[in-house]
Amino acid sequence: MSLVVHIEPRAKAAPKARYKWDADTEILSVDIAKGIAQTGLTGGVELEGQDGSWLLLDVESGSLRSIEVAVWPEVRTNPSLTPPVECDDVVISIPARSSQPGIASMEVSASVRAEADSKDQVIHFVLQPRRDRTVRVADSVLLDLTEHGAVTGVWLCNVPPFPRAP
Repeated sequence: MSLVVHIEPRAKAAPKARYKWDADTEILSVDIAKGIAQTGLTGGVELEGQDGSWLLLDVESGSLRSIEVAVWPEVRTNPSLTPPVECDDVVISIPARSSQPGIASMEVSASVRAEADSKDQVIHFVLQPRRDRTVRVADSVLLDLTEHGAVTGVWLCNVPPFPRAP
């Protein structure tokens, strides 16, 4: 099963994303400022890697509100990794399933790969190798999509450094 989103052009600037590390658990959370009210799924979407990795998407009325990297996949360093420059600013909505309107969570199994630039400021989670376009959903959060709106990757840009013990 894949995660398919609906896409609309954004009239205003992309919402701000705020990163937060939990030093004890090594969980990275990305909170996305509230944007346009929509309709759709309210709950969680779990992107589960075959290696046990987890990306958790918190969705409210179809809008992406946060991303949490709960269990990290092995991260490969790619010094030349840079996010795509040509990205449309969009509003995405994650529809509720008409066949299961009361379901507030969804699990998507994928082979999650992660790569980061040499400073760990850009992290790209690849769910599928195919990408037809990349869109900006927050000032420093991008999604790779197929032509049908299936999410194939997540870009986290301007990630702050992991807090090290003094």
